[in-house]
Formats: sequence, structure tokens, C-alpha cells
Amino acid sequence: LSLAGALIVEKDGGGFDRKLVHIQRPLLRVPNLCIHLQTADERSKFEVNKENHLVPILAMMDKELNKTAEGEGGCDERHASELVRLLAAEAGCRPEQIKDCDLTLCDTQPGQVWGAKEEFFSSPRLDNQVSCFMGLEALVEHAADLSADSDVSVLCCFDHEEVGSDSTHGAGSPIMQEVVERVNTCFGVAPGGEKFKLSLQKSFVVSSDVAHAIHPNYASKHEANHGPLLNKGTVIKLNSNQRYATSATTGFFIRELSRKAGVGCQEFVVRNDCPCGSTIGPKIAALTGIRTVDVGISSLSMHSIRETVGCADVELSTKLFVEFFKSFRELDNSCSF
Repeated sequence: LSLAGALIVEKDGGGFDRKLVHIQRPLLRVPNLCIHLQTADERSKFEVNKENHLVPILAMMDKELNKTAEGEGGCDERHASELVRLLAAEAGCRPEQIKDCDLTLCDTQPGQVWGAKEEFFSSPRLDNQVSCFMGLEALVEHAADLSADSDVSVLCCFDHEEVGSDSTHGAGSPIMQEVVERVNTCFGVAPGGEKFKLSLQKSFVVSSDVAHAIHPNYASKHEANHGPLLNKGTVIKLNSNQRYATSATTGFFIRELSRKAGVGCQEFVVRNDCPCGSTIGPKIAALTGIRTVDVGISSLSMHSIRETVGCADVELSTKLFVEFFKSFRELDNSCSF
């Protein structure tokens, strides 16, 4: 494992700066307890105490560890000076200039294409950076020619989705509503007025987050008629308890746009005897009143340190998003609902 994140650094000439760091070498490890030191019951449960058993190893303890080097200013006493020195070397500053940090452990192994036909891709953080990548690729391609575009296309990549989205820059923040207000203001439409409300009704949100592919070793975990496969196209997610925002009308738009783009689409419905995850789709729909659909590409090992998606799905979903940017307005105008 290694470390990545942000540092608050004091500048030489006064003031403070925020620097991103990513130490790209193996730096830490959380070793598992060998089976010989576990009882049969402990082995079968595979229980881990998050407080006691997940502390990473950085270095061997010795008398010089964490001591201040000659000519070095005092480090922040909240953190091990050995670690602060490593971060300072990476950020190009002195250890005493680091005033605060926001860091996380990360895998040092790069993503890999694999499989007999190289049809799979495994990497950290595919949930949900793969959707951010596909959305950005599609928006850049669409923006190359806007001569026939009467809409304003926006890509929003939110933080904190896995911990509830209620933050200053999560989907529960005012960001989406403010984007719509600012865009309308650019066209002389005051927020809160009738024209503004009409713009909300004409808008559409595609909430994209990875979906659960059928695991070949656990196929019974999926509903028999709604099991997405890798490399078979974008997944439309449905849930009657509103864990997903998809409705008959918003799902229709994605199916029709998939047909126009010449790419496949699939459907995911959780089993009635299984819990269902959620996305930012219902939250954004509730905050803005904008029509919303939940989609994603199929994945395996969701939330593990290395997740897997199908290589073809990345291309297929990108094509679908391009088609959405290009053709949504025409399709919407053809509908009387």
C-alpha cells in the first residue's frame, strides 16, 4: 500500500497552499494473521477488528525512528516525523511546513487488462471513477461540434457517495441546484420564476454508478431474469422502493438512446430477499425535481481494493453517453408525456 491525498503547506514567502501527493511506491502493509495462530472458529469467521487489526506497518522501531534530524524544524507532533519527512520529500517542502493533511491508503499496483481475450479490466476505485471517465470522454467528444445543440450539457462528478453524499461537495450539497440556477442566469432567467421551473422540467439527469454483474460462483444472488453480464452494455437499475431513481419514462429514454447508438442495454433488479444498495440518483431527483435515471456498467468485486469491469462496456457506455448529449432533446420533443 501507499499514501495519496492532500497537504496544507506553509509557503516560503508567507501564506499557505494545498498540494496533492501520491507516493508511487510500496510504503505500508496490513499483514493478515497467519492461520497457525488462529483457532478453527476464528478461521471460519474471518473476523477483523477495524480498530486493532487494520493498523498498517510503516517501518521497524529503532532508536532513530521519529527523531528530528539535524537542522530540521519541529514536525507536527500529531504525526510520526518519519512519515512527515516522506510526505515533505514528495511535496518538495520542508517537514515543518506541513500543517495538516488529508490522506488515504491506496493500492500501488497499476490497473491490468486480463483474460484469455483481454476482455476484462481490474483496477482500484473503478466504483465510481470509471463513470467519471466515461462521462468526460463523452462530453469532450460531443463538445467538438455544438452547431446543432440547443441544450447545455453538464458533467457532475461528486465526492462522498459511499458515505451518504451529505457534504459540501457531495450530491446532497446545493451544487446541482446551483448549476441549474447559474446556467439559467446566463440566459437571463431568474431562479424561482416560471421559466426556471420549466427548465427543470425539461432537464434530465443520468446518474451513472457501477452495477452488480452476475458472479459465476454466486449466480443465485441475482434475480433470475435481471442479471447483468460483463461486456453486454449499460445496465438500467430499477427498484420499487426508490433506491434507484429510474421510472418507466426515464428508463425508456435510455433504452431508446441505446437503440439509436447501436449499443446494448441490460436491466438490474435486486432479488426480493436481498437488500439493495443505492446511488446519488434518488437524492438528486428529490433535491432538484429533475427527471433521473440510474444506470451503470457491470462490475465484479465492488468495493474491494481491485474491482473488475468489462473492457467493451467502457466503450459501449461512452457511446451511449455521446448519444444522450446529441439526441436527447430531439427524443424528448417527440414524446407527449
